[in-house]
Amino acid sequence: MSLVRKFMTVGGATLGSRFFGFARETLMAAALGTGPMADAFYAAFRFPNLFRRLFAEGAFNAAFVPLFAREIEAGGKDAARRFSEEVFGVLFTVLLIITIAMELAMPLIVRTIIAPGFDVGTEKYEVTVKLAVVMFPYLMCMSLTAMLSGMLNSLHHFFAAAVAPIFLNLAMIVALFYGLYTGADPLATAWYLSWGVLVAGLLQMAVLYAGVRHAGMSIGFKRPRMTPNVKRLLILAFPAAITGGITQINQLIGQMIASTKDGAIAALQFADRIYQLPLGVVGIAVGVVLLPELSRALRGGQIKEAANIQNRSLEFVLFLTLPAAAAIWVLSDEIIRVVYEHGAFNQSMTSTVAGILAIYGLGLPGFVMIKALNPGFFAREDTKTPMRFTFVAVAVNCALALSLFPFFAERGIATAEVVSGWISTTLLFATLIRRGHMDIDKAFVSRVIRLLAAAAIMAGVLEYASVHAAPHISPSSGLLEEIAAVLALIGIAMVVYFGVAFAIGGASLGMIRRNMKRGAAAPSAPVAGDE
Repeated sequence: MSLVRKFMTVGGATLGSRFFGFARETLMAAALGTGPMADAFYAAFRFPNLFRRLFAEGAFNAAFVPLFAREIEAGGKDAARRFSEEVFGVLFTVLLIITIAMELAMPLIVRTIIAPGFDVGTEKYEVTVKLAVVMFPYLMCMSLTAMLSGMLNSLHHFFAAAVAPIFLNLAMIVALFYGLYTGADPLATAWYLSWGVLVAGLLQMAVLYAGVRHAGMSIGFKRPRMTPNVKRLLILAFPAAITGGITQINQLIGQMIASTKDGAIAALQFADRIYQLPLGVVGIAVGVVLLPELSRALRGGQIKEAANIQNRSLEFVLFLTLPAAAAIWVLSDEIIRVVYEHGAFNQSMTSTVAGILAIYGLGLPGFVMIKALNPGFFAREDTKTPMRFTFVAVAVNCALALSLFPFFAERGIATAEVVSGWISTTLLFATLIRRGHMDIDKAFVSRVIRLLAAAAIMAGVLEYASVHAAPHISPSSGLLEEIAAVLALIGIAMVVYFGVAFAIGGASLGMIRRNMKRGAAAPSAPVAGDE
């Protein structure tokens, strides 16, 4: 299967999950709006989500996959299974200890880390503590799921791991439907959602375990021991955990600052959900597929092929995210109005969330490029360099968020996150080039300039078209009319962008076709256009 087809497999599954996520967020907006219970739920949910990104997805995608691939290369599936069981025993034990400690310390954690702006003793604070206690075991489920995902990805079984997150959205949608159907108040709905999160974690873990067994691997529990392999994993995992969770770290910092303003946490979350669609479909797909592919090429001594895979992935990212960023910038109001402005979510909330989304759109290419650049370090078992860059980016985010929030509120936090993301992207990109792991030639630069021009032309056309579509996207319009108008605008944007990109040489349909047919191990030109 070609590299692009693998991207499409993971991206397609992720797209399905994101659409269910949209349905979930739309129902949540209708049920909770941006009121105190929405703030409480999102604050409580962000904490296990942060740990999931830090100690599960980030650490295992960066540290576990290259080591697992090395075991397969050296000793076959039996050696890889033994390594997995060693890791599983240690991981399960550590997670159990962390979960118990966090549950006992949750009141302190909420008032110092999760939401220091919530007044102790208020209903919002008390509810946040209780919801966080219910949801924190989700971390344990998802960390074990991340290990199983890493095994499947290394065995080139990408679909099951990519489709598993759908269960979280389905469980939360069921909880929301039940709350809306029974006329539950926001507090009861928040409780339903919290238990839905825990159930979803168990379901995802069960699905991934079945997938691993179907792939010909079975792992059991072994007494935790600090073997050389486990020690090597921990050495790689700690900096990788920090690096992989940069977005979540920045968002947690933003949440801490935003907790001083009612509704700010929920507004940031609603905007985050929209831009997570292209970030997830493109960025996560590239990151998930690229790491095992690079690890395999480097283990086989195929240095040029590894550089080729890295370059093609970066061009693929830019080819798809530049138009997405431009469309989000122009259509932020229209998108938020159609997706969220129902029930408890009013026009004033639309204006706030749309402003945040437009800023996030400017950072989208940078955030997605991070997903494509990090594997260039991780596949070489270098997790410390990206970690250093993460510290720089987080420091910038903290300084900017604190400086801008008093003047621009939620928009200031979004701006800080975007600037932080672009700084991290620039440092990663420059270092890979300096070390000779990427070869950026004049043809690549020329294609990127042409793609930027195509995205700019598309944005201009979209701005003009949105003025004429405005009467069909207003409070007086029906939902179906609004959806049809937004879909028409998106259709126009796609036709203009791809038409211009192909016409001016930023992309080549023939080259994309050839790359989809060609195996990843075969040398090939970039997907975004001819040399």
